[in-house]
Amino acid sequence: MSKIYPLSTTIKIPNGKSYPQPTGLFIDNEYIQSEDKQTLEVINPGDEAVICSVYMATENDVNKAVLSAKKAFKTTWSQLNGKKKSEYLHKIADLIKEHSDHLADLEAIESGKPKATNAIYDVLHCADVFDYYAGLAISAQDGKTIESETSKFTYTITEPYGVCGAIIAWNFPMSTLAWKVAPCLAAGNTLVVKCAENTPLCALYMGEIFKLAGLPAGVVNVVCGLGKTCGSALASHKDVQKITFTGSTGVGQTIQKLAANNLKACTLECGGKSPLVIYDDADLEQAVKWAAFGIFFNKGEICTASSRIYVQDSIYDKFLEKYKEHVEKAYVQGDQWTEGVTVGPQISKVQKDKILSYVKSGLEEGAKLITGGKSPAQLSKGYYIEPTILADCTQNMRVVQEEIFGPVVTVSKFHTEDEAIELSNDCDYGLAAYLFTKDIQRSQKYVRQVQSGQVFINFTFAADYRVPFGGYKMSGIGRELGEAGLAAFQQTKAVHYNLSGKL
Repeated sequence: MSKIYPLSTTIKIPNGKSYPQPTGLFIDNEYIQSEDKQTLEVINPGDEAVICSVYMATENDVNKAVLSAKKAFKTTWSQLNGKKKSEYLHKIADLIKEHSDHLADLEAIESGKPKATNAIYDVLHCADVFDYYAGLAISAQDGKTIESETSKFTYTITEPYGVCGAIIAWNFPMSTLAWKVAPCLAAGNTLVVKCAENTPLCALYMGEIFKLAGLPAGVVNVVCGLGKTCGSALASHKDVQKITFTGSTGVGQTIQKLAANNLKACTLECGGKSPLVIYDDADLEQAVKWAAFGIFFNKGEICTASSRIYVQDSIYDKFLEKYKEHVEKAYVQGDQWTEGVTVGPQISKVQKDKILSYVKSGLEEGAKLITGGKSPAQLSKGYYIEPTILADCTQNMRVVQEEIFGPVVTVSKFHTEDEAIELSNDCDYGLAAYLFTKDIQRSQKYVRQVQSGQVFINFTFAADYRVPFGGYKMSGIGRELGEAGLAAFQQTKAVHYNLSGKL
């Protein structure tokens, strides 16, 4: 940490480009220093170099941001009709597209994901999210009438919460911001965004986008800081009526406790340990490709990663042979800007070491290493881990039960349909589940009995902004995206009108 830093600096991207980067807290449409002027270094996980430093918010800085959002809600945002809010959201979407190359470079350099095969698609997805909720914003506060007695007029009003808090994740710094900001604004709320310590650059630059879109001051505020200080202050703030969080289950539990002080509404999108079941009638070539994509996309740093594979015993050996061959050929490691790279570095040394410790644990407990399991020798700098397959795994292993959040997959065998369902449900998490079969009856039995918020048949994860996203059990509370994502930022008021006035 260092003291006294400019509110903007020039950052150099390894592909030769340079960009001005805001480094201050974005409050009331201005970038400002934090109260104590403490800063945090942002590291490029591809080469371990310092990109720049950004200001870290104190509790008082969070108070300023909440006050700004509260004022904006009362004086401007709540006064606008749905059509006007929609216009702002469409404008933000257009600006994201216009600045997409810049934003993709930022996401690549701070999160470690390859720009051409990952980051650019995340950014363009965010533009789609804002456009989608711009469409819903027009009628977001519509209510409905409810038929009752002739002497009575009964109807509902859909209203925003007011000031909301959003705590976003480091693995998808753009997407998790868009998934929260767009529906929050469409529903009529204002908010304070707390970005992740590892990946603050995209979120801070989005302040420039919000200003260019003409968004009124205070409608969106962005602060960076440590979770124990900045995140806790936001989650426990009594003027914040709704908190939405994406991150680990442990932190989600802490946020829920902090939010209890004023019983604020919570949407918690937490961890996952998603099963992928391959039946003997599956298209094996396609199952192999999708199974690899489901875990090694975004270098395994994805909550819906298909990190537990269960293969029917009659095709188990054949699957492993084809899986190993495909992964070693198709998943190329390197820095974020090298052409053809599909697997970049992990987010940090801490995360890299944690993942490698899980691999060691799995081997000690009896798993068989099929490929990977170490840092690639040709990449001396950066937080890289080879795509890793652990086979012959059993349910009691830590690598099967705990979220690793890296490019490590476990493979186990099963015999019957009921066993496949039982193994899938034998986990504390329930965010996603994947199934490969040509038998529709078999697939529907699995869909009905698996304990998961999302089920994908014959492919692995692909977020659709029109479809609800969320989990069961320890994977969280509530839903994001789709109409459910809008409803998460709304309250319903019931009105009962006695037309006669008589008892």
